Amino acid sequence: MSICFLFRQTDNSALIVFRIFFGILITLEAWGAIFTGWIKRTLIEPQFTFNFIGLDFLQPLPGNGMYFYFFLMGCLGVLVTIGYKYRWSMAGFTTMWAAVYFMQKTSYNNHYYLLLLICVFMLIAPANRYASIDTRLNPKLKKANMPVWIKYFIILQLFIVYTYAAIAKLYPDWLDGTMPTLLMQSKANLPIIGQWLQAVWVPKVVAYYGIFFDLLVVPLLLFKPTRKFTFFAAVFFHLFNSLVFHIGIFPYLSLAFCLFFFPVKTIHKTFLKKKTFYKENQLEIPKNAKFIAVFFSVWMLIQVALPLRHWFINDDVLWTEEGHRLSWRMMLRSKSGTSTFIVKDKKTGKQEAIKKADYLSEKQQRRIATKPDMIWQFAQHLKKEYAKKGKAIEVYVHANVSVNGRPYTNFIDSKVDLAAEPWPYFGHAEWILPSALDKNKSD
Repeated sequence: MSICFLFRQTDNSALIVFRIFFGILITLEAWGAIFTGWIKRTLIEPQFTFNFIGLDFLQPLPGNGMYFYFFLMGCLGVLVTIGYKYRWSMAGFTTMWAAVYFMQKTSYNNHYYLLLLICVFMLIAPANRYASIDTRLNPKLKKANMPVWIKYFIILQLFIVYTYAAIAKLYPDWLDGTMPTLLMQSKANLPIIGQWLQAVWVPKVVAYYGIFFDLLVVPLLLFKPTRKFTFFAAVFFHLFNSLVFHIGIFPYLSLAFCLFFFPVKTIHKTFLKKKTFYKENQLEIPKNAKFIAVFFSVWMLIQVALPLRHWFINDDVLWTEEGHRLSWRMMLRSKSGTSTFIVKDKKTGKQEAIKKADYLSEKQQRRIATKPDMIWQFAQHLKKEYAKKGKAIEVYVHANVSVNGRPYTNFIDSKVDLAAEPWPYFGHAEWILPSALDKNKSD
């Protein structure tokens, strides 16, 4: 198939307006992390962070350094908004956000991953060709058009995200309302709406509205007769999520994506009336056309493949967590657990239970009980800490986990020395005990 269709030109109003919204949102994300205390809880209070395995060099700056780090990120967001030194500003923010994303998993969020993907997209998109300081300083940069692959990229990326989010909800605990009920119960203390969310019919509505919205929102936005109705449904859906679940900029970023679904003429008239409207529909094939086409194809193949990887790993991803990240498995399970780490001196045979509060923040202590990779990382951390004291140790873990209200069940093989275990990057950790999800739920 010819790649020429990717470079057919269309009006770029949607991209220009999206850049402005996107710049505002990433600024709010960065500076909001300062004022909400997220940085303090996640990156300053902990002695160390649970980075993505293999990226141990990514650790927070010492002292209050992360406050300055996020302040600088916010400044870069402002520069993206106004389109000043756009490539450098976007590259700086993308690099800094990627570092934050990979340096900690305690506050892991699928939305942070999506933001990283969109940052990469915005880095390569010609989003500063209008309404920017760059075009004021260099009028030759000004353009009213963009290649249609920009629009296709956003639509396909969103289709992958929402489709996998819908498919992941097609499991018993979501369909029978168990998980939505637990979600609503966790919000009982919200002012005004908290008690309303406890109505017996709310979890069922949340369950099936969530499935059908995720499954249909992109196709219905593409279909003209249903576009406006779907847009208003999206406004309700995302504002509800923002109000109830407090998930940062994601709801508003999702609404900003709708710019790419409406007719280019509509976006132009609504937001950029003074801008010349491009309607020639010319074909402009750049010198790096093949590279762009290959990048586009490989990117989408990876996005399709990553959420499928848990099917090739033993046991249930809801239990093992293996293959959960980077897979759009959003708000699908409620897990709680307990864990005890036993350190055994190899030389003397003496054993002691570790006081986790001496090493971990409160949030880290809650997360570590249900996340096998974090359990393994903490065992490795203890091994290194004791090695500094000249001691060689073994680390054994007693852990119990409850998934979606089920009884607490043994989670980790307590006979395995986790300090001596390598991490199975592409397979199953055999020291995770077999799934207990087939057991009856507790009353």
